[in-house]
Amino acid sequence: MVEGTGVTLIVSNFEVTVEKLVYGGDGLGRVDGRVIFAPFVLPGERIRAQAEKEKPGMVRARMLEVLEAAPDRIAALCPYFGKCGGCHYQHAPYAYQLAAKRAILAEELRRLGKMEPPDEIGIVSAEPFGYRNRVQLHVEDARIGYREARSHKLCAVSRCPVGSPKVEAAIAALNEMARDGRWPRFMKSIEIFTDETQVQLNVLETERPVARRFFDWCGEKIPGMVEGALDYEGRFRVSSNSFFQVNRFLIDRLVEVALEGAEGETALDLYAGVGLLSVPLARKFREVTAVESGAGAVRDLQFNADRAGLTNLKALPKTAEEYLAGLETAPDLVVLDPPRTGLGKAVVKRLGELKPRQVTIVACDPATLARDLAGLVAAGYAIEKMTLVDLFPQTYHLETVVRLRLSN
Repeated sequence: MVEGTGVTLIVSNFEVTVEKLVYGGDGLGRVDGRVIFAPFVLPGERIRAQAEKEKPGMVRARMLEVLEAAPDRIAALCPYFGKCGGCHYQHAPYAYQLAAKRAILAEELRRLGKMEPPDEIGIVSAEPFGYRNRVQLHVEDARIGYREARSHKLCAVSRCPVGSPKVEAAIAALNEMARDGRWPRFMKSIEIFTDETQVQLNVLETERPVARRFFDWCGEKIPGMVEGALDYEGRFRVSSNSFFQVNRFLIDRLVEVALEGAEGETALDLYAGVGLLSVPLARKFREVTAVESGAGAVRDLQFNADRAGLTNLKALPKTAEEYLAGLETAPDLVVLDPPRTGLGKAVVKRLGELKPRQVTIVACDPATLARDLAGLVAAGYAIEKMTLVDLFPQTYHLETVVRLRLSN
């Protein structure tokens, strides 16, 4: 180490012992009073690392070599692990991953929410591989893959073990097509979405429009290709820009956990998507309002409600903030499945003013969840139950379902 401008800079390889895993997929260690973050490590391991990005008191490093491995370390199933940035935990047994995620969730609640986590945080899990029904692939010339960890470089792949069988088959077909002169080399990213019978292919980024003949060609090479919306298992129509959960094994289980204990006459589903929660809510409640800002998703939601014969389900194209601002009377239950940015101050504040008796949050980011929960607890809510639903095995991502009830 040498002295820089008021900051000690790490300029060569160094050794560090990993203390714990933190949210984001890294392990944390310390060298000369500075916090070191490095990926693809386990607590207790001594590694050789190289600094990649430095700030006062903190270094983000690249792991070069494991000098002393943790007893739990295993060989990764995927040949691209450690280079591809998609997975973070394939070097750990699945039971170890689940325990680590629960500990990370509890730490985020303490650190950012300034609250003690519940004595018991339940865990719901399923198969740790072959679960993804949707993947986004980057395209460079005739190569298809994901971004490398902490990089914009392409990690070309021929397969993806976390993808479903239909996803893997589609990746193989696209790789074969990419070697053909008909491949549109101006295409930058594509998405595969499937229910294991149908396949939806969406072009996400391209320098110019992709001709219809490309999709016809895909239809020849990828069995089950559909145009437009995909009718997921004949239950949910999902258009190309509509959100849907990615873990094919846990979709129904997530719904069960989110709606467990729900009771009353009226319910509100905010950030409703295509109706994954709204449709079953309408089978339990007399009146359900579903609010979704995406126009395509609202159309899907209404279609899904009409097909199910649910005349008591009303879909509205608004943001959660807009709808709550005009709401005068609280429903019996509010269910919220926000994006990674969380509910935000405006929604939390308005819920505290309306004071619905029951609130259930389905959160995909423990950091924003901790902040949202702190606001709701301050407004008089108590956490009844918290469940970690592991929708993203092999990655640091985790879904948390929290049931709250008004305590005063």
